[in-house]
Amino acid sequence: MQVTTRAIVLSSLKYGDSSLIVKAFTESDGLKTYLLKGVLSSRKAKIKAAYFQPLMQLEVVAYHKNKGTLEHLKEVHVAYPYESLHTRMDKSAICQFLAEVLVYSLQEEEENTALFNYLQASLQWLDTHEQAANFHLLFMIELSRYLGFYPDSEGEGYPYFDLVEGHFLPDATGNLLLSGDELFLFKAFLGIKFDALSEIRLTKTQRKDLLQILLQYFEIHLHGFRKPKSLAILNEVFS
Repeated sequence: MQVTTRAIVLSSLKYGDSSLIVKAFTESDGLKTYLLKGVLSSRKAKIKAAYFQPLMQLEVVAYHKNKGTLEHLKEVHVAYPYESLHTRMDKSAICQFLAEVLVYSLQEEEENTALFNYLQASLQWLDTHEQAANFHLLFMIELSRYLGFYPDSEGEGYPYFDLVEGHFLPDATGNLLLSGDELFLFKAFLGIKFDALSEIRLTKTQRKDLLQILLQYFEIHLHGFRKPKSLAILNEVFS
């Protein structure tokens, strides 16, 4: 079936000498994997390899069999040309990292317009704003909302947060818990918008620690999730 849809690139892997295998999250059908034959061998090809940088926003004409196999692209156009996302070192590191987070988080081959719109809008926000250092933290917390395990805000005044159950507690249990300074950092990002990021001041150590907490939270709630290989690069950029 031929479809025209917006798509966000998650990863691209060289296949053979001249081809790419590209994973993308599409507006029409969720996660899709495409085989692009010969895209690396011809400079005159209509579909350029440069289109498939991490988190590029595209409009594609594709053939979807929807059978869990490799799909094919007929046409590709840049839907939103980034101004700074791939040229600023800090934003580029965030892109690499979040693209991996999404590869490990998104599994469904089905339409999820709300999630697609969130990804599109948040990445455009990052592209057009100077504030980048804490973006990935809020991005992950908000992403959990669309994946079904956003922290339950009831009892937010309690001194503990249960990472396994996803809610606040008045007393300690045997599960993995946040408390004290860790809980304070975690709560600072709950219920806020990206425009409020400039009001949050974190030290390098606090930022790194909170990211480790969020990765652990994702590992608990998503089967097969693992820490991105680009984590070390991200930590180095923001150190």
